[in-house]
Amino acid sequence: MSLRKRLLGSASVQSIAAWLIARYIHLVHATSRWDYEGLEHLRAIRATGRPLIACFWHQRIMMMRFLWREAAPFSVLVSPHRDGRLLARTMRRLDVRIIEGSSNRAGSAGLRAVIRTLKAGDCVGITPDGPRGPRQRAQGGVVTAARAAGVPILPVAYSVRRRRLLGTWDRFLVALPFTSGVYVIGAPVELGEIDAETARLLLEARLNEVTHFADRLIGVAAVDGNSIPSPLRGEC
Repeated sequence: MSLRKRLLGSASVQSIAAWLIARYIHLVHATSRWDYEGLEHLRAIRATGRPLIACFWHQRIMMMRFLWREAAPFSVLVSPHRDGRLLARTMRRLDVRIIEGSSNRAGSAGLRAVIRTLKAGDCVGITPDGPRGPRQRAQGGVVTAARAAGVPILPVAYSVRRRRLLGTWDRFLVALPFTSGVYVIGAPVELGEIDAETARLLLEARLNEVTHFADRLIGVAAVDGNSIPSPLRGEC
């Protein structure tokens, strides 16, 4: 194992890195102007007292903490591998609860914990293409969890004008300070009688729609070069 990997795997190094990353995320949020589109979808679900699964691509996880402005608990499913441990430590610094596991396997311990959390009335965030992709391809585990818990899936995204795209598998979006940004919340996916594969494809399409729409609203090119009409209304 290389020295770099040993250092990054060190709990003490990860703890310091998580503190620095969390402070940077707070800096970006505090120095930037933020708009919101589609908040009515979130408010309508929460007004009934129902929990939900908020889904967003792994690429757009950095600023998602600040979309959730309720006092109610919010948990995020995070992989237990090395990079996931750093993400988990950072999320805890941002007052987010962590569920360890993966969305790739329908019967995984992580998804069972997600179902228990949802049935207890708490909301959960999942990156359905995490932890290692393929990029912007939804895995089926999130549909399994939503159906088992009887909750809707809410597709969400954010975009910023000043940003950097990393050369990682997900082309991770790093928001820069002193920018303008927008959060987009799309129409919820209510599973009903939809079969699992149709629901997975619908979720994938909705997530790409809200992600592209956020980029278009803020005036930057979509990462894959596409442009999508407004996804704020829709039926499952």
